[in-house]
Amino acid sequence: MYTQALNTAETGGPAGEDAALAARFQERVDADDRIEANDWMPAGYRRTLTRQISQHAHSEIVGMLPEGAWITRAPTLRRKAALLAKVQDECGHGLYLYAAAETLGASREELVDAMLAGKAKYSSIFNYPTLTWADVGAIGWLVDGAAIMNQIPLCRCSYGPYARAMIRVCKEESFHQRQGYEIMLTLARGTADQKAMAQDALNRWWWPCLMMFGPPDAASQHSDQSTAWKIKRFSNDELRQKFVDATVPQAEYLGLAMPDPDLVRDDETGSYRYGAIDWEEFRQVLAGNGPCNAERLATRRTAHEEGAWVREAAAAYAAKRAARATEKQAA
Repeated sequence: MYTQALNTAETGGPAGEDAALAARFQERVDADDRIEANDWMPAGYRRTLTRQISQHAHSEIVGMLPEGAWITRAPTLRRKAALLAKVQDECGHGLYLYAAAETLGASREELVDAMLAGKAKYSSIFNYPTLTWADVGAIGWLVDGAAIMNQIPLCRCSYGPYARAMIRVCKEESFHQRQGYEIMLTLARGTADQKAMAQDALNRWWWPCLMMFGPPDAASQHSDQSTAWKIKRFSNDELRQKFVDATVPQAEYLGLAMPDPDLVRDDETGSYRYGAIDWEEFRQVLAGNGPCNAERLATRRTAHEEGAWVREAAAAYAAKRAARATEKQAA
């Protein structure tokens, strides 16, 4: 999901980069030794991580929008409170991840500005609309389920600050996934109209969720290097297959039909073979032509502009405290 940033080809390190240091770095990675912020690292490793972690952070922040629109329209007070808590969690995840990216030398302001300018990506899945309450359930069940499949291996990422941030994120995402599945279960066991609403949400979110893992391995431009650096532990196709195998039985328990006429279980392996994914749709969404790309960025830009006074006030307060501390030391 958050390795979609890895589809941009990465060049090797600078010509003057020390080969001995690079070899020692790879030895540490191979030995599963965690790389920390002050350790030496190849320039390509730093760039790759900065791009991936910042995309992950952007995705958490933009990911608040599809569900946030339903906070006031949730059917009960309990549902409102739970959804509000979830959206708040996503905001916290973004903050953890921006902090992790900053340990690599990038400023949060620089990263956010790149996203608002359309120069940095976020996950393609958040460019789809939430048309009904069932979409909130589908996002929790499917989108967060796919995120967990992608994020659990990141807890063993070679870069320490990212790996440690992911431990808490995964715990909270697991709650979100259960919350979404419970919404879908309630709808599937409700009236005929409610079950139809749940089925419609599954139909619309299934294929975009499979795209979340990124392009097929054959089209992933530099996954081999990311795997060698142990940023990635599994390939796109491996994670996608794990997600399909975990999700299909859940849909069967709900009594919902998978929107894939070619889906079939392989009795020999126990895995499910799924139909062809529309990768042209994926490319169009990444290029900014998805159903909600313009809307999502416009909303984030407006929020950023309207929050400028808060950032200015915080900076002024910090400067005031620093000046007082200096005066106190001088006295």
